[in-house]
Amino acid sequence: MTPILICYFSERLTPVQHIYRHSKQFSKGKKKKLTPIDELALSETLKLMFNITNYYPHQVAAFSPSIPHILKILSRIEIPTPPLQAPVNYLVNSLLNLDLAAEKSKPFSTNPLFPKFDQNCNVDKLINILDQAVAMHKPSDLETLAVPLLTLLRKIYSFAPEGPRKYMEWLLLPEDNDRDLPIGQSNTLSSRLLRLSTSPVAPSLRDGISALMFELSGSNASEFVRNVGYGFAAGFLMSHDMAIPESAKEAYSSKGNKELNSAINPITGQRFDAEPVDNGPEMTEEEKEREAERLFVLFERYCLLDSKTLLTITPFDYGTDGIAVADYPTFLQATCYRSC
Repeated sequence: MTPILICYFSERLTPVQHIYRHSKQFSKGKKKKLTPIDELALSETLKLMFNITNYYPHQVAAFSPSIPHILKILSRIEIPTPPLQAPVNYLVNSLLNLDLAAEKSKPFSTNPLFPKFDQNCNVDKLINILDQAVAMHKPSDLETLAVPLLTLLRKIYSFAPEGPRKYMEWLLLPEDNDRDLPIGQSNTLSSRLLRLSTSPVAPSLRDGISALMFELSGSNASEFVRNVGYGFAAGFLMSHDMAIPESAKEAYSSKGNKELNSAINPITGQRFDAEPVDNGPEMTEEEKEREAERLFVLFERYCLLDSKTLLTITPFDYGTDGIAVADYPTFLQATCYRSC
């Protein structure tokens, strides 16, 4: 620790008092950029607070008074580029172990996460940080940097009031406009997250994104399939030993606007009327049999992988027979596990 920081911490203030002092630097309606020494001091305080609450859970209640001050700093600080660096990543981490739902104590009359003047403001800020992070950080960096943010969003969603829950679903789940293309191919935040959920270099990120989408879908397998398509949902459900709808169409016929649902491809999540039209001649029965046999052989090869060994296929991969994987049904693009 530098001499300046030793002097800073020698004032015998608690971490909560230090955070309160930092929060006073942020005036309303104005983005603030900290000086290097203030940024370093705040980061060290937040790291100390995270470690104490992580290793001494019985001390968590003592840090609850810091929640509104952390949120104030987070809402008014100038987000760096790329965003998940000090002190933003430490602000996010410091909230992970705190009693945000006020289950053990009631230090505030209203939850500071959902202030009366705007219940969505803190959720909006966190999702905005996630949006920028996904756009600027490499997947290999997001593996360690973004997982705490995803975990925090999941934690907040679990106890959020109806308004913020709906707001999170609206921002993070695919919308009708996303269905102009197969789900995951547009440039919206939900599509970029779904593409990352198949990243071969980021297993924790994959699971964190899929878990967030699943919980935003009410932790319901059919709703999950309806929201993200069978291709993205199948691997997560299988790896967590959850029942998959016997027919992908079940997910689209069990709830909601049946007229709209029936117009959606249950595998890709794309609207049927937006799919490219094949003007070529129909396949003969003999051609269909050959294609089915080729697909069966391909699937059998995938099943030879070791148990629970992941295989992620991108739309630009090619099979051993030289045929683009994108030409095969989308269920083969999902994560495949040894199940035969």
